Amino acid sequence: MFASLSRAARRRVLAGATALLAVCGVLAWWLMPFGSPTPSGSVTFSTGVATGVYQRYGDLLKQDLSQDLPEVSITLKESEGSQQNVQRVATGEADFTVATADAVAQYLRERRPGWERLRGCARLYDDYVQIVVRKGSPLRTVQDLRNLRVGVGQDRSGVRLIADRVLAAAGLTPDRDIVPVPAGIDTMPGLLERGELDAFFWSGGLPTQPVQTLSERFEVRLLPLDAALVDRLHDVGDSTRHYRSAVIPADAYAKAQDGLPIETLAVANLLVTTEEADDDLVEGFTRTVIGSRDRIGRLVHPAQLVDLRTAVYTEPLALHEGARRYYRSVKP
Repeated sequence: MFASLSRAARRRVLAGATALLAVCGVLAWWLMPFGSPTPSGSVTFSTGVATGVYQRYGDLLKQDLSQDLPEVSITLKESEGSQQNVQRVATGEADFTVATADAVAQYLRERRPGWERLRGCARLYDDYVQIVVRKGSPLRTVQDLRNLRVGVGQDRSGVRLIADRVLAAAGLTPDRDIVPVPAGIDTMPGLLERGELDAFFWSGGLPTQPVQTLSERFEVRLLPLDAALVDRLHDVGDSTRHYRSAVIPADAYAKAQDGLPIETLAVANLLVTTEEADDDLVEGFTRTVIGSRDRIGRLVHPAQLVDLRTAVYTEPLALHEGARRYYRSVKP
């Protein structure tokens, strides 16, 4: 039919078709969203025990995420701590979490369910081991905890993992040489104050609010952990190499330290997700974590230590592609 038209008619038909295509193209361009797709949906963030640093950090981070990712619904889910957090993300019970590098390494080493799915988004701040005792107590070293009632953290917490290892490095068998009390930071300070504990372990950012509050109303002090003990910890195996010697600054808990620094050990916290997490979502999540440092840090002091220069180092986890994309975007 087209061939039967005159040359002039054919030119008019072609011109009309070209104009129609141009209009369609402009319309498609106008309707097409600009930039990367906006992340949407619902995610679960596994935090920690009530009043702990993870929970307070999660509460504040959720506020910033709600502004930066308005189409993403964030649900916070309390947990016993790092060990449970890693398990939740690996098995799909949560989408993001914060966990200590030693707990992550242990999960990977044991090849527990979903271990191969885990990915890192950011290295955050360090946790410091704090062993709290009454100020008038005769206790001076970890070895002195023998036969005493010791708060060791809840069973699936990072505190329990590190407490068991510190005790073992000091020559104590956790379930035989002490009376272990599986309590969290929400209850251990009260138990110590009432005389129901002789000491308790905590591993958290500095200062941890419940420890600080306890020190301001009740006379306590911290037991030191010397470098030799950290060396013995490293002899245990690969998952303990994430511990390093550290010092609790003299002003972390002013009333508990009498102006003196305390030797201890530290371990990094990681923001964790899985390889299946959407790249755009992870990129946005990571951007908010880095960008919210100062605001959150005014209320949760450890968050001030989140550093863009070190955040990319999420070992023992491979970096998620979405997080990698964020770090590339801000690389000078």
